[in-house]
Amino acid sequence: MSILKKPIITEKMSALTEESNRYGFVVDHKANKLQIKDAVEKMYGVSVDNVNTMTYKGKRKTRYTKNGWVEGRTDKVKKAVVTLTDGDVIDFYSNI
Repeated sequence: MSILKKPIITEKMSALTEESNRYGFVVDHKANKLQIKDAVEKMYGVSVDNVNTMTYKGKRKTRYTKNGWVEGRTDKVKKAVVTLTDGDVIDFYSNI
């Protein structure tokens, strides 16, 4: 089970990273804060100061096709915003 699914790289998250050294990740919805902290520390070699999580329920989606109305849901998502101690930095673009 992989706890960290992908980093969140948006304008809003980049601004938060620059001003307060916080990074966002999409994580497994069953993971708790301690597991997320350990996964970030192990993967990036940094020390984590704080972890905030938020869960989003999947949205209902409906579309009209030639077979009629099709209903479904998007996946539920859990996000984590991780605050690092001063001096630690995560570089997402180093592997490109």
